[in-house]
Formats: sequence, structure tokens, C-alpha cells
Amino acid sequence: MKILAISDEIIERLYTPSVRETYPDVRMLLGCGDLPYAYLEFLVTVFNVPLFYVPGNHDPAYGSQASSRAEGGTNLDGEVTYARGLLMAGLGGSIMYHPGAPNQYTQAQMYLRAYRLLPKILLGRIRNRRNLDILITHSPPEGIHDDDDPAHHGLRALNLVLQVAKPRYLLHGHTFFYRQNLNSHIIDFRGTQVVNIYPFRLMDIEE
Repeated sequence: MKILAISDEIIERLYTPSVRETYPDVRMLLGCGDLPYAYLEFLVTVFNVPLFYVPGNHDPAYGSQASSRAEGGTNLDGEVTYARGLLMAGLGGSIMYHPGAPNQYTQAQMYLRAYRLLPKILLGRIRNRRNLDILITHSPPEGIHDDDDPAHHGLRALNLVLQVAKPRYLLHGHTFFYRQNLNSHIIDFRGTQVVNIYPFRLMDIEE
């Protein structure tokens, strides 16, 4: 199945009504945060396929107001779902660098969020008789695709989730190719392909 994963930056060649003609085989959209929700809504309308996303550190706090969510999509932050033959989970946000800002967490807070998510992942494994296929996040795990500046340090809790859940893929945004933080956009971590999709990437994933 062909998946279009997007994050952080609006791409003009995607933000056009002809995008479906350019990428006719896309069957799912995955958003890894820090994109205007109007952009996500446009893509889900044009492609007419499921959209699953997590918030980034520049996104508003999730709530009932239309401006706090992407209409037509599913916020997968802290949740697990089974769709189109894939078992998926999400964990949004970044390391805290502006106290009080939405979708920013200390390392300890992210561990608590991971501890709440892991039982749902394990229950999904039992119900669907398969390991997690895709974990979508905004930030990268610690030591993988991250950097040493305050806003782009990786989240240690994601390393724990990878060790326990063993997903086939972790897709994230938040960091881009600069300095020495990214030697490759795909790194294998104990059998999981950690993929930096910033700003977008087309992927063929076996169902």
C-alpha cells in the first residue's frame, strides 16, 4: 500500500488539485505534526483516503474547536487503530523547551504518556494477532535523527516504546538534514525502520 507521510513544511506541489493525478496510488495519509490543519484537510479531501496524524510542538492543543483538529482525519496521539490492514499507533509532541506551551513534554512526562500507550498497543497486538506496523510521532527517539539543541533533542520514551512494541516502522518529522544529525533518513533500531519523513515521503508498505 502506498502511503504519503507529511510533516512540518507545506509543499507547494502537494497543495494543488492535481496532486491526486501526480500520485494516483496513495491509499493513506499520515501526518507527523507541525502542519496547518487546513493543509491536512485539503489533502484528505483531494485524495479521499484515511488521514491519521499526531500534533507537533507548533500545533494547538487538541480540543473541541474546529481550529484545534483536522476535520476528516483522526488524531492518533496516544491511541491505537487498525486500518487498511495496518496496526498503527501515535505519540505526538516534542521535548519541552518553552514551559507551558502545548504539545511539549519533559522526558518524564513523555514516559508517562508512553506507559499509557503501551497497554493499548499490547491489547491491539492480542486482538489483531500481529505486532504494531507503524508508530507515527512528531519527534525522533533519543540518539536517532535528533540533535543537541533544546528544541530538537530526541525523546527517550520513544526508545522504550520501540523496544516493547517492536513496530515495523516509526515515522517522524521535527528534525531535518543539517549539521551531522542525519546521515540517512532511515535507520534500523532493533528491527524497526526509523524514518524521518520531513517534509514528505512516499512509502510502499506491505499490508
